[in-house]
Amino acid sequence: MFGLFESEETKRLKSHLTNLGALAKIDGHLDPAEINFIISIGTRHGMRASEVKDLLAGTDRVKPQLPSNDSERFDQLYDLVEMMLADGIVDENEMDFCMHMAERLGFKKSVVGVLVRKITLGVKDGLTREDIKQETQAFLN
Repeated sequence: MFGLFESEETKRLKSHLTNLGALAKIDGHLDPAEINFIISIGTRHGMRASEVKDLLAGTDRVKPQLPSNDSERFDQLYDLVEMMLADGIVDENEMDFCMHMAERLGFKKSVVGVLVRKITLGVKDGLTREDIKQETQAFLN
């Protein structure tokens, strides 16, 4: 019932955390590093850890909401890629999921693979989110 009074920002955050939870579960188990990463994103945006855990337990109850602009789309994809890298193992299913989510976020199918790889390499090379965002914006335009 209280969901009716949630702000659009809260709905977007829950949708984003739900997407991250789906990525974490795709390989059949929730790695503690992945759970902690999702919780850290939630708490950074004002949610309690218990709220994030409850959200992850009931992901089927949240209707996904896609971001409304390129910056939000990039940030969600960036977090998904960072999530994929959190346990130190890049599973092919996780990579496929990131590419699928990039398409669902509104990125063109023709650039999704390169975009995900650029973000992956940027994160591995220690570049900042903003540096990677600037590099990919030039690529996407």
